[in-house]
Amino acid sequence: MPSPRLKLVFLGSGAFGLPTLRALIAKHDIAMVVTQPDRPAGRGGALTPTPIAAEVQANFPHIPLLKPEKINVPEIRDSIRALNADAFVVIAFGQKLGKSLLEGVYAINLHGSILPRWRGAAPINAAILAGDPVVGNSVITLADKMDAGLVLATSSHPLDPAWTTSDLHDILSADGPDLIERVLRDRPAGAAQDESLVTIAPKFAKTDGWVDFTASADECRRRIHGLNPWPGVTVQFRGQPLKLHRAKSLGQSNQQPPGTLIDPAQGIVACANSALQLLEVQPANKRPMPWPDFARGHKPLKDEVLAGRAH
Repeated sequence: MPSPRLKLVFLGSGAFGLPTLRALIAKHDIAMVVTQPDRPAGRGGALTPTPIAAEVQANFPHIPLLKPEKINVPEIRDSIRALNADAFVVIAFGQKLGKSLLEGVYAINLHGSILPRWRGAAPINAAILAGDPVVGNSVITLADKMDAGLVLATSSHPLDPAWTTSDLHDILSADGPDLIERVLRDRPAGAAQDESLVTIAPKFAKTDGWVDFTASADECRRRIHGLNPWPGVTVQFRGQPLKLHRAKSLGQSNQQPPGTLIDPAQGIVACANSALQLLEVQPANKRPMPWPDFARGHKPLKDEVLAGRAH
């Protein structure tokens, strides 16, 4: 049965919500889009809109767009509530919605993990870093505690070892439209999360962009993929930074010191009793490139060392 046409408020900031926003605009009446204020970005620090704001401004200028510094101040809260929306859809918004804003409102949130695993700011990174066999989304109700609402719907995918955080972000974000539409249509009762199974996925900082070649090749691959694109894993080669974008864990055993290039033409590096193949790298001030292109230009030698960071 098709969904009734609803009056919605969409609250989101990150690109994760873009597919869902576009789908909702096509099927429902969007009374307002609420996003974070423009922030300085790039080397010049120019004020830059969120991906959600940029999408609305460029393609849907008829939709009212609000960029509050603090969404719960009375005048902002009251202006949103005065819209009398049928539901709020929240995706990667970046501010906590207060009780007085949510009172009496059907509000749902799309989160990029199968809750209660990986509550917090970086669930997609965390799932890859941990090597979770299955990944997915949850649609939940909003609660006082972070990501602790009732689970209304989920999606799931087997985790492909070749996926980076960027890849998985796009895959999970593409699940959003169907999941959110189903919840808006069916309004399921939802299930409480098992608090004993909660894990937390905190934000990453630039200082987290390291890899330790004394770990196994699979741990190194997960770290490279789990931190791509942010903050990115960087090693030193001939005293210069080299960012590692994609890698493959090889089953072969290895006795070389960690970080040693076993096969420079193929980008095979020694890890703890195992070997890692570097597939895509990025030298300083260059574009990302396949390892063979890097090798042709830089001519790495057998037994040269990529210096990671021991932890």
